[in-house]
Amino acid sequence: MRASTFRRLLNLWPPFLCNSIRVLSLDEGYTEARVVLRLRPWNRNYVRAQFGGNLFAMTDPFWMLLILHHLGEDHYVWDKAGAIDFVAPGRTDVYAHFKLEPGVLDELRKAAAEGEKVLRWFEVHIKTAQGEVIAIVRKQIYVRLKPRERPNAARQPVASEA
Repeated sequence: MRASTFRRLLNLWPPFLCNSIRVLSLDEGYTEARVVLRLRPWNRNYVRAQFGGNLFAMTDPFWMLLILHHLGEDHYVWDKAGAIDFVAPGRTDVYAHFKLEPGVLDELRKAAAEGEKVLRWFEVHIKTAQGEVIAIVRKQIYVRLKPRERPNAARQPVASEA
């Protein structure tokens, strides 16, 4: 699917649409994404700052989606764990920029090549338009070759072979 089409679909996804989360850009190579969380009356917390759940939600799927697009149908790619460190109150719109660095995908493929699970942490900073860090979100991604692709996996007989 073209990245521009996928970006439009994400922007219509109810958890994003209803919480004023918008994907601003997704490059055609699926290596970079930019996301904004607009501050609205319905997504503020009691002290009029960005609600922490929305800060986490704006970052939730992106590392997994970017990696999954590249590793494709041969691999399982899942979110395994996540953590958020609130640095300052977000009293304006906030932004996150995800960028897969060159070589990361090759490292993941190589580490998963023998069929073992791979766990890797990725980090993104949520910032204001002026560059002030509001929160740091870490996501642990699980990668593993699917059983049919693993070397040394015993071949299961097909019903017609029995």
